[in-house]
Amino acid sequence: MAEKEKIKTTKTRTEERKEVVIDAKGAVLGRMASFAAKQALRGNNVSVVNAEQAVITGKQHIVLDDFLKKVRLGHTAQKGPLFSKMPISICSRTIRGMIGWKNPRGKVIFKNIKCYLGVPRMYESSEKITFKPARGITLAKLSALAGQR
Repeated sequence: MAEKEKIKTTKTRTEERKEVVIDAKGAVLGRMASFAAKQALRGNNVSVVNAEQAVITGKQHIVLDDFLKKVRLGHTAQKGPLFSKMPISICSRTIRGMIGWKNPRGKVIFKNIKCYLGVPRMYESSEKITFKPARGITLAKLSALAGQR
């Protein structure tokens, strides 16, 4: 019997990326970020609105001290991780940490994630995914206490 030849075929799929809009108002930052990362890894475009209203749970002074330690870590004479004090940057950096963003696939995926202050006009009428509201310090308040200008 003759052996069958193995032929590699590549099918080009033209899938439309689904737009996922997440409302971060009152949502715990870590839970919202992990959900956003999973959606991005599935190939969806993710938009996080009201990013400044995401919540970090815990006592305010402890959360603030931990954040300021991270911020000060990058302000030495050495090169270091630079932590922004802006709420959008805090949110996107948290999502970035849940993706393998150092490899090429992760870099492409991270470009499909956008964070916004408030709700832009293009997302006002769209359906948003919401989370159970939690108590804690919001990113806007954290940024203000950390000295964001």
